[in-house]
Amino acid sequence: MTSHLPSPGFRPRAALAMSQDAAAAVLDGASLDAFRRVCDLAAPPVLDDLSTPRAKSLLADVDLLITGWGCPVLDEEVLRAAPRLRAVVHTAGSVRAHITDACWERGIEVSSAAAANALPVAEYTLAMILLAGKQILERARDFKASRRRDNWLRTPDTVGNYRSTVGILSASLIGRRVVELLRPHDIEVLLHDPYVSDADAAELGVTRVELAELFARCDTVSVHTPLLPTTRGLVGRALIDTMPAGAMLINTSRGAVIDQEALTDAVQAGRIRAVLDVTDPEVLPPDHPLWDCENALITPHLAGSQGNEWRRLADLALAETARWASGSGFLHPVRRERLAFLA
Repeated sequence: MTSHLPSPGFRPRAALAMSQDAAAAVLDGASLDAFRRVCDLAAPPVLDDLSTPRAKSLLADVDLLITGWGCPVLDEEVLRAAPRLRAVVHTAGSVRAHITDACWERGIEVSSAAAANALPVAEYTLAMILLAGKQILERARDFKASRRRDNWLRTPDTVGNYRSTVGILSASLIGRRVVELLRPHDIEVLLHDPYVSDADAAELGVTRVELAELFARCDTVSVHTPLLPTTRGLVGRALIDTMPAGAMLINTSRGAVIDQEALTDAVQAGRIRAVLDVTDPEVLPPDHPLWDCENALITPHLAGSQGNEWRRLADLALAETARWASGSGFLHPVRRERLAFLA
């Protein structure tokens, strides 16, 4: 079914569909008031179960759903209860958990705040790349142990970011933002992405290389590929073993993209370093050896939007709602044909 944009001046009937916690975190009172200025927001403000009689009654009049983390699946049964539904605006990144084939077959327009969520992940990655180049973690640890300053004029030339080489695995939204943030720095950036041509890479200001070369040449490799059947375990032992001694592997994507056993072996041996915002499983068992590796920094999946960064997600979703209601269409649409390549 072909979708149709609203006529200018249209004021859509909308409802929030997400967990109560997500709504409380992302949509404060000011954000809700702003949404009410561009659409008629149904009460109650949050639907976290679309199977109840109350939810079905509200869905009957809804033109647009504002979704978030914890949104129930929008399957055929839900869509039957929402005959007027024409658009979904997601206040987070991935829509895989709730957008179904039934949505695409209905011709429902879908927007995501993935672009807004990409920025804090890219900022986290940039910070870790620069800190890794200065070997901050190791040098701070040594300083704490010795309680005295070393001879800074004898700092080895392996310390620093000048003319270092950083590899970006995947030109995803986040990968591209990292490339953008690296531009002001004196750093050579290599990229591996099978869907990016040499010309595309040159336009990004990076050099496209094959996967093996990326790991063999780079002082730091940052992983930004989505977890797909073809990328599970993509960063395996053979690649990890080719990384230069002391190289840093950063992962803000999904833990299962990396062979964690191979990574653990290399980090335990002191051969490479790692910054892991994601692991497989998401929280490692308490006795996992990576917890005690001095060469590994593990953070609790915090690179994405948190705290005041949630406002950016709400602001993007609000802007998308206003654009759609005015008949302009989404600036950040999710396309069905691209869904398989998204995180």
